[in-house]
Amino acid sequence: MAEEWQFDVPTTGSKFLPPDARYMEALSSQGYGFEAAIADLVDNSIDAGAKDVVIHFLRDGDALVSLLVIDDGRGMTDEELDVAMTVGGRHHYSPSALGMFGTGLKSASLSHAAAVTVTSRTRKTRPAGRRWVMERAVTGFQCDIVEPRYAQTLIDRYQDCPITWQGTVIRWDGVKNFPQHGGSGQTDRYLHRTINKLGLHLGLQLHRFLLRDDFNITIAVEDIRSRDVYMNFGVVPLNPFGYPVTGHRDYPRTFVAEVPSIGSVELTAHIWPPKSSLDEYKSVGSVLERQGFYFYRNGRIVQAGGWNNFRQPEQSLSLARVDVDLPADAGDVLRLSVKKEGVEATPEFASAVERAKDASGRAFAEFIADAQLTYREARKRSGTQRKPVIPPGTGFAPAVKESIEEELPILPGEQPIAAQWRKLAGDVFFDIDRDTRTIALNRRYRAAILGGRGGTLNDAPLLKSLIYFLVHDIFETEFSGPRVRDNLQLWQSVLVSAARAELNQLDDESGESE
Repeated sequence: MAEEWQFDVPTTGSKFLPPDARYMEALSSQGYGFEAAIADLVDNSIDAGAKDVVIHFLRDGDALVSLLVIDDGRGMTDEELDVAMTVGGRHHYSPSALGMFGTGLKSASLSHAAAVTVTSRTRKTRPAGRRWVMERAVTGFQCDIVEPRYAQTLIDRYQDCPITWQGTVIRWDGVKNFPQHGGSGQTDRYLHRTINKLGLHLGLQLHRFLLRDDFNITIAVEDIRSRDVYMNFGVVPLNPFGYPVTGHRDYPRTFVAEVPSIGSVELTAHIWPPKSSLDEYKSVGSVLERQGFYFYRNGRIVQAGGWNNFRQPEQSLSLARVDVDLPADAGDVLRLSVKKEGVEATPEFASAVERAKDASGRAFAEFIADAQLTYREARKRSGTQRKPVIPPGTGFAPAVKESIEEELPILPGEQPIAAQWRKLAGDVFFDIDRDTRTIALNRRYRAAILGGRGGTLNDAPLLKSLIYFLVHDIFETEFSGPRVRDNLQLWQSVLVSAARAELNQLDDESGESE
């Protein structure tokens, strides 16, 4: 006879099982993006009451050597530094704090650097510091104590910029994605690309703070030998609801979702004006990614776009955005990821949104319909009905894909068209692979097209865009008629001649430089 089911598992005691030191490796392998990692450090600065935060890239000639985040917050004592550098250290987070789990500083830093040093000074204590070196951390949780004179030196380096009486310096060394070779040109390109993305990310995530008169974030680049400053600019707030004129006269409008487990959640619905070229609209992901819920926690965006299983994204909803402040106690209904880059919502939330109404009794579903109608009427006013296309995929620059998705209806459920450099015969500039939906470009001509620059996955965006439009229709049919085959031969002939001319010009320029 089977034993009766026990609803509670019986135990005979307990034993202490501390984590293995390799837990540090797992902690640093959580998939933190570079921008998200820096944002986590800035969160700590805001929690410390900072008014000014400086993100400082340091270079030694052509080489980038360190990255620092400096703030003028209240600083930390020796004891507080120990807590801050302890994995899962017990912080006393206030209800309005941006920090949550006690792991952000360590996991964010060691995801991108071989070592992280933190030095700090309060109004009443001398500078002190701690350092985690990943190589030693994984063998025994050994955290270094920074020599006091160096801690003082590092704090003094940023005296009045921005540290005054108190503040903190976080230093990353051995940053993994810093360019290792390629000279000043590669370093300059890396800095331009990285700082631009970082500025947009911080401008969006922390726009409510940056809109205040008493808070600033500065990104700067300095040479450690000459002390020359290459770049120095403030991060600009990027308000995802910062349109000059609403796209629909009835919006913004606030709906209330009654969620049984957590109570009332306000949903402030917005409809952007069509065809906006503002960064506040276009710089928040692709057309399908930028629509939907924008969740805030204590003034900081923790999710920018997405419908959280309420519905599927679609092009006709590209103007629809919903501002949601997470409740102080969201329970398991709205769970925030450790990296603060997304919210996991249960079906209870989606059901509550479906039932949400505004003060006059208007249903949330009417907002969805109004956003779709605004988008479609704008299309009609343009006077043209554009043919749906198969979207571009791998090999096309994100800005190109975004622009095509913005301007053209997308055929649903279609495998995107990829662009890829391959080895082809010398008399062919490109080839069409219908089976894999790929435009293959002749690798022989890549250097000429790029002007001698190094290639990347999404390089040659202008050329790839033009060929995409030339051959797009070919992917929609299984066979090519005589006119299509003749056009392909014409395009091949002209493009091969042009590519060879580019190669000759590149050779001539190389000969002249010698």
